[in-house]
Parts: sequence; structure tokens; C-alpha cells
Amino acid sequence: MAVLAIIVGLLVWGAKHNSSAPHGAADKKRGAGGPTPVTAATARVQPVPVWLNALGTVTPRSYVNVMPRVTGLLQSVHYREGQMVKAGQLLAQIDPRSFQIAVEQAQGVVMRDQAQLDGARLDLVRYQTLQAQDSIAHQQVDDQKALVGQYTATLATDRAALDNARLQLGYTSIVAPVSGLAGLRPVDAGNMVNTSGAIGVSAQTASGTATSGNTAPIVTLAQVQPVTVTFAIPQQQIGPVLQHLYTGKAPLVEAWDARNSQQLATGKLLAADNQISTTTGTLNLKAEFANQQLTLYPNQFVNVRLRVATLDNAVVVPSSAVAVGAPGTFVYVIGSDNKVTVRKITPGVSDAGLTVITSGLQAGEKVVTDGLDRLRAGAAVRIVTAQTGSNAGQGKGKHGAGQRGAGQGKAP
Repeated sequence: MAVLAIIVGLLVWGAKHNSSAPHGAADKKRGAGGPTPVTAATARVQPVPVWLNALGTVTPRSYVNVMPRVTGLLQSVHYREGQMVKAGQLLAQIDPRSFQIAVEQAQGVVMRDQAQLDGARLDLVRYQTLQAQDSIAHQQVDDQKALVGQYTATLATDRAALDNARLQLGYTSIVAPVSGLAGLRPVDAGNMVNTSGAIGVSAQTASGTATSGNTAPIVTLAQVQPVTVTFAIPQQQIGPVLQHLYTGKAPLVEAWDARNSQQLATGKLLAADNQISTTTGTLNLKAEFANQQLTLYPNQFVNVRLRVATLDNAVVVPSSAVAVGAPGTFVYVIGSDNKVTVRKITPGVSDAGLTVITSGLQAGEKVVTDGLDRLRAGAAVRIVTAQTGSNAGQGKGKHGAGQRGAGQGKAP
């Protein structure tokens, strides 16, 4: 009986021990009674730019198909594909020999008719002397005057023909009409060309479609320094943009890559279209960029940011501090007792990882920026990294007017 009593006592003690162990482990796991570690930032006042976002297309300032202006053999090509050429630079040479011969022929005609005119003028002087002596008929003098006028007109025509021959000879040297980036060479030396392009040679246009014969240019030039970007904004947003544009204060424009992760160039708004599209309800705008580093390339798609205003005294916090839950948009405010309270806010625009708080928060208050998902109203916290609103949560490619960086938080 004593042995049986000992066994029963051991079983009862084991059951009590097993039933109490999970609670202790769970309490230890949850760290009951300990503050939650979080990072925090202080709301502060600073100027914040207001941006409009749009999708834009890079367009050359000018795009020129350089065509021959005379017919002949393409003797040589003097540019490299993809080369930046200057206005007036020699691009190609058409065989000039036949045109040089035409110039020499025209010069010969001018010299012949000049000699005839000089002789006719000398005869007119003699006839006029004889007329003064009443030794010659008046009609003969009048006929000689008419002959001098005829030779004068003929010589003027000859000189015009000589100028035209020289002009045609000049056209054999094909020069760049504008400065720009040369495209791929559509025509090789040795082809016959005329004013429509290379005879019997097809070329690829800028869009990549093949054209038929007699349409290949000698070269295509795209003026990319400066370069322009065209984009469209909704008609509801054109008011402040046009106001700045027409008062001579061209708004700042930024071009970003397709992922919004790298700024490519900074420029200014150049012009606005004269009508709103009835199909899309948008207004087309054009911005200009110096593009010294060729970061913008024709037909490239870019993200455009247009600065329309600056909020001078905006209360900002890192975008990671803003959360969305059952109460709406809110932040966790850290009190003097290191306990958090839920504060409903009205967020404004976002820029560079900062969000403007239009109502619900005052400058100088501390908000939680990381660890929101572990908090509840009234929870005790321990700040492990304090940040300021100017350097906390700088965005990595996230920007733009009206873009709200809401942190992930549980509804309190």
C-alpha cells in the first residue's frame, strides 16, 4: 500500500507540472511586461515640393533625313554611325566631276557673251560719234543700242546659269544641316543616288519599318543636345502649370528612369499645346533638357516629375510612420511615459520618403517608424534608434505628388 501511494503521488505531481509548464514558456516567449523595441522619428517643419507625375517620351529637338540634292555616284561617306556631328560638317561626297565640267562650260558661255557685249558697246560708241557728225542714219544707232541691250540680257542669263552650275557642284558635298547624333548608315559609298535617296536601296526608318527603293537618306540626324520630352497631364491640374509658364517662371522638370529609381536629368518646362485632347482629357506639355551626358535618348520612355509648388511650412514625418487600418490613416505617437497612442491623421503629398501631415500631428511629436505591426494602443515601447524627420526613411525611388508611403500596421 505504501508503494501504491508513492506512485499515485508522483503521477499527480507530474500532471500539475506539465499543465503549468506551457504557461510559463508562453509568458517567457511573449516577454510579458517588457517594452516593445521600435525606431522613432520626430515630426518637424520643412519646405516640401509638390510634384505632378507623368509618363513622357524623349523626342529630338529636330530630326532630319539628309537627302542628296543632285544625282550622281556616292563617292565617299565621311561620318561614323552613332557619331555626334556638327552643323556644316561634311557627311558624304557625290562624284563632282560632271558638275565641275558644267561649271566650266557655263564660264565659257559667260566669257563669250561678255566679249560680244564689249564689242557691241564699242560699236555703239562709234555709231554715236558718227551720228553727231550726221554721217550715219539714226536707225543704225538705234539698232546698235538694241543689240547692246540684247547682249546684256544674254550675259545676265549666262551668269545665272553659271551660279546654278556652281550651286549644283556645291550640292555634291553633303554637309550636316544641324548638329546632332548620326544614325546607322543606310547607304554605302558606290551607290547611285538622286534627290529621292539611294537608287534601288531600301532603308530602315526610325520606327524600324523598311521603306521601298529610292527613299533611303544619306544619314539621319537627331538633335539631342538639347533634347525635349513630351508628356501629358490631366486637365484638372493644368491651372498652376500654365500660370507659371505664361508668367515666365518655367517650372522645374525632372526625368527619371522607367523604375523611378534613378534621376536622369533636370530641365525646365518649355511649352504647352494649344488645346486639350477630347479623347483623353489631357494637355500635352514639352520640357527641355540640356542632356550633356546623353542620358536621354530619342523615343525613350521616362517618368516625368513636374514641380508646381512648394509647401514652405509643412509638418513632415517619414512615410514609414504612416499606417492604414480600421480607424483610417494613423500614426503611433510616443508619449512622455514611452507609451504609444493612436493618432488619426490626414496625410498630404509625399516626397523623398517624407509625408506631409496636414492635420492630426504637431511638430516636435515623436512617432514610431518601425515595429508598428507589434503595437497596440497604450503599449509600452523602447526607442532603439531615434531619427529626425529630415533624414528618416529617405525614399528609394519612391516619390511624387500625392504618393503616400503608408507603413504596415495592425488596426488598434
